[in-house]
Amino acid sequence: MEEIWKKNQYEPILKSDKMQIEISKENIESQVELIEQDGNQYTFSVDGKMYDLNIVMVENGAYSIIHEGKSYNLETIPGDKPKKYTVNTILSTYEIELVDAASRYSRARQGDEDATNDKQIIAPMPGKIVSVMAVPGQEVKQGDTLVIVSAMKMESEYKAGTDGIVQEVLVKNDDTIDGGQIMIIIE
Repeated sequence: MEEIWKKNQYEPILKSDKMQIEISKENIESQVELIEQDGNQYTFSVDGKMYDLNIVMVENGAYSIIHEGKSYNLETIPGDKPKKYTVNTILSTYEIELVDAASRYSRARQGDEDATNDKQIIAPMPGKIVSVMAVPGQEVKQGDTLVIVSAMKMESEYKAGTDGIVQEVLVKNDDTIDGGQIMIIIE
């Protein structure tokens, strides 16, 4: 049962209606969706597995949760950045981040360090290649747009993180890509 609390019992989820998000803990992301709510009764899907929970906020950020007749308590403490939290249970403490569509989009638009580093352009989330502007052997300058990806009904431009020569283009137009997939390598 500890596994559930690591992933999905945070105030922003409880305030959402049919919202689907990812929760990132130690570079592991879990897909979480609030399926139904009726008073204190919640049904969540966590990576496709369903959980029926009775959740009561006993004080700001502290929750009492009942699952299959067992009682659990947890505390959420806002972190130093929006959507980052420290979650305390009786036995453990976890640092988590809520990753919703807006967060993914913002990361992509800002050239998130996970999406672009000096030598590789990496997809931060699953999507579809709209346009590839780079070709092997092409000289590029830092900031040049090399690929456009559509994800979560938004298009994002991924730019060269450094001046250099395109070594490899690992995607083509209309490819479906996974999060973390390397799209372009620059020498």
